Amino acid sequence: MSAAEPDFQIPPVRIVNPAGSSALVLVCEHASPHIPDCYDHLGLPLEARKAHIAWDPGALAVAERLSKRLDATLVAGTLSRLLYDCNRPPDAPGAMPERSEVFDIPGNIQLSVEERAARIDGIYAPFHAAVADRLARKSAPVLVTVHSFTPTFHGHPRSVEIGLLHDSDTRLADAMLSTAAQHNTLSVERNAPYGPDDGVTHTLQRHGLPGNHPNLMIEIRNDLITTKAEQNAMGDMFAQWITQASRQIEAAGDIQCSA
Repeated sequence: MSAAEPDFQIPPVRIVNPAGSSALVLVCEHASPHIPDCYDHLGLPLEARKAHIAWDPGALAVAERLSKRLDATLVAGTLSRLLYDCNRPPDAPGAMPERSEVFDIPGNIQLSVEERAARIDGIYAPFHAAVADRLARKSAPVLVTVHSFTPTFHGHPRSVEIGLLHDSDTRLADAMLSTAAQHNTLSVERNAPYGPDDGVTHTLQRHGLPGNHPNLMIEIRNDLITTKAEQNAMGDMFAQWITQASRQIEAAGDIQCSA
């Protein structure tokens, strides 16, 4: 089988708690490091395939805990972001990166037009169709995406522990930052360690902004969510923050958005 006609072996998107009653729709684009056999590991050693370049360790577990606590639907990716990063548009260099951090990605070098189209049609398009479908099922949806990041980047330590990222709509981020200040001892920052200028808000731009849906991207330093207990505790904390922040937005009269 040619790379232009891939067999992904599994659907590129998984829906958790599809009947969730909450207005909240959770998204975890980088939930899995899985690379189908037909891609021969993209030419990467096991170390790289398990590393942060391939997925966001701990993010799915936190998102699943949030889904359970808030009875929210979760849209999760099932394939490595090295095949296609679903938080990037098709024309972005990082959508199918030839290099990520210190690793070259041999299986992504000099992809043909047909190979790129196969990944766009087979991964990106169905993933975002699922996000759009789940949002459309809610009368006043709230969109929250869940990610994790590394404690160091290119040898530089990161002091931020939680990042609350937004694009042009700041409503949910503002309310979450206010809530965090009341309840939290972690280092929480706005648009850190990444922000809109880094091209990381594609899902928010595509699904949150056009419909004026409150939206937010959560980034968690992954050394804080290495165990199941830590993941559950982080999910519980964010469930509280999201609930309180949604009430703040409602009280301000901006929009009905009960999570």
